Amino acid sequence: MWWRFRKHRVAMVSTVVVFLFYLVVICADFLAYSTPLASEAQRSLLPPQPIHWFDGGRLRPHVYGLAGRRDPVTFKRVYTPDPEKKILVRFFARGFEYHLFGLIPTNRHFIGVEGAPAEETLFVLGTDEQGRDVWSRLMYGTQTSLTIGLVGVALSLILGVLLGGISGLYGGVMDTIIQRVIEILRSIPTIPLWMGLAAALPNEWTTMQIYFAITLIISLVGWTELARVVRGRFLSLREEDFVMAAELAGCGQMRIIFTHLVPSFLSHIIAATTLAIPAMIISETSLSFLGLGLRPPAISWGVLLQQAQNVQALAISPWLLIPSIPVIIVILAFNFMGDGLRDAADPYGH
Repeated sequence: MWWRFRKHRVAMVSTVVVFLFYLVVICADFLAYSTPLASEAQRSLLPPQPIHWFDGGRLRPHVYGLAGRRDPVTFKRVYTPDPEKKILVRFFARGFEYHLFGLIPTNRHFIGVEGAPAEETLFVLGTDEQGRDVWSRLMYGTQTSLTIGLVGVALSLILGVLLGGISGLYGGVMDTIIQRVIEILRSIPTIPLWMGLAAALPNEWTTMQIYFAITLIISLVGWTELARVVRGRFLSLREEDFVMAAELAGCGQMRIIFTHLVPSFLSHIIAATTLAIPAMIISETSLSFLGLGLRPPAISWGVLLQQAQNVQALAISPWLLIPSIPVIIVILAFNFMGDGLRDAADPYGH
């Protein structure tokens, strides 16, 4: 599989992209230079602030200070860069305190500024309506959305393999019941189902409780396709000699499923799982964008894109659409990687 996979150049590049995204998940606190909830009304809808790398021919990264004034016609606050006020940008600068990898207390961040708090002077991707830094919130949103994708796929994988395996191995009444449940779930339109399940969540629940509930909702909808595939493979494999030998040796049904049958088509499960992760990420982003999934103060790609629903706000501040870029990139990367894995795992491929 590896020899065939590494010949797929696009899949290899996509794998590197996926790895970098999950590196952001692990190091979100380090990459963010501002706390995600730090807001200031005076900094509302600041445009992205470019970093100037050279000063007088020397490598001296800096940003210009911003001078705010009230537009006499629109009464909006307008910010103009002041070239005379140069704020030096430093790498591995000190900032707010956090625990690296959840264990090591530190206050070092990938970038920061010299002589001033980064959350008050540095706005690489601009700010939102509450004056919160978009770059820092994007780092934390990446952490949430990609984690939900992994957890959701893990739960769907367990349900799909277990129920699909029982359906294919036992047959009879168990098979009929499981297949009817799958057909009922697949016949319900996805968005109304999400809306109904999300509306059932109590308003007093904490962000963490809603996070786990949304993960469970997405998993309960996403296991059916894998279960059908597993059932089909089990139906073709349960008459094989090695299954008969395992039964004669006294192996239980669960042992036969997970020790003998699942490893025989593990490559297919890996490819199917890889292709299911982007669907999970899209599901969470769509739910949160529609206001049915995670809600503020939680941070995810869908929550960040909620402010881009207003066309008027989007015309004034197009940088609010920036969180859609990593969504597109990671979905394409996962799909290309999944295609490469599927081709590499195909025993009939050349």
